[in-house]
Amino acid sequence: MSTALAGVTSMLDRGEPAARARAVAPVLEAAGPRIEADKAIPPEVLGAMHGARLFRTLLPQAYGGEQVTPAAFYRMMEVIAAADGSAGWCLCQASGCSIASAYMAPEVAREIWGPADAVLAWGFGNGAAQVVPGGYRVSGTWAFASGNRHATWMGGHCRVIEPDGSIRRNADGSQHERSMLVPRRMARFHDVWNVVGLRGTNSDTYTYDAIFVPEEYGVCRDSDAERRIQAPLYQFTTSHLYSAGFAGVSIGIARGLLDAFVDLARGKTAAAATRPLRDSEVIQNGIAQAEAKLRSARAWLIEVLEEAHAVAEATGRITMTERAMIRLATTSGIQRAKEVAEWAYHEAGASAIMLSGPFERRMRDIHASSQQVHGRSAHLEMCGQHFLGMNPSGRFF
Repeated sequence: MSTALAGVTSMLDRGEPAARARAVAPVLEAAGPRIEADKAIPPEVLGAMHGARLFRTLLPQAYGGEQVTPAAFYRMMEVIAAADGSAGWCLCQASGCSIASAYMAPEVAREIWGPADAVLAWGFGNGAAQVVPGGYRVSGTWAFASGNRHATWMGGHCRVIEPDGSIRRNADGSQHERSMLVPRRMARFHDVWNVVGLRGTNSDTYTYDAIFVPEEYGVCRDSDAERRIQAPLYQFTTSHLYSAGFAGVSIGIARGLLDAFVDLARGKTAAAATRPLRDSEVIQNGIAQAEAKLRSARAWLIEVLEEAHAVAEATGRITMTERAMIRLATTSGIQRAKEVAEWAYHEAGASAIMLSGPFERRMRDIHASSQQVHGRSAHLEMCGQHFLGMNPSGRFF
């Protein structure tokens, strides 16, 4: 291990996670091409991230976590994603998964997250958990399991099938779901992650083949009835924190791309031009507007997260108003980030298309990140419904 990595992994600072992220960022940026080529974070880089406790920011303090505020989590995500989008995405995914610990029996949570390199990963889908004595017999296939190569445990979201064959329902009649957690070795993986952006996340598909899962390893996330840790952080749903983190990924990638363009513009003279880009009024104006757009999106999102956390501290819950503002600020942040990235990429000219440069991979990554569910324009409709006094409905609201 290099001296630089050793210094990072032995850090004793337990303050703002963004400060620790900045110490790790150069290591991640240097490893970016390798992360993409191998579709995995190299062990020594992953070790640096674990050494800086970046995967523990949303984990409860009771289980060796840091239990930071959502705004502090966002700021960390932005720093990591500016260095490497795939690493940022994997970190956000694992951090969101760790929130499940607040809904589990303490002994199980300590078993899963006790090791220093613990990572839970899961993907999108809905398997079937058949109730059997002592637990569940689980089968299913799930996709988009970001970071599964460095995960120690996997989770599969399932409908629950009672012994008589009926589907378990919640009190309101909706389908009951639980996430079934198993050691990674018990899942079967399918190497299908062939994509244009965020290749380093290796968001593959995986299968449970009639696996027995003990009762206590099935968790119902975001359930008020099953929440065991009542801190303000866990009044935010998993979706709220994912949306904040993934907005941080997009804004971070855009920040990295815009900074790279500013560096380029200071010294480049475009083909058929007679003066450097920095002397162009068009470029000067564009950089100023891009900075304003990106910083405004960032500042507003942090403000919204801080206000929602203050409400949770004061009242023990967050209301539909906070939910709407989080969704609006995160979706808007993702969209503004893509706009800034596209402008910087275009103005970089032919320099942007070089595989060895700082633009091409970031451009593919931000387009992949904005395709994810938290960037959907449909969220704006639900926010508008709330502002008009209607009752918005949506799984991710």
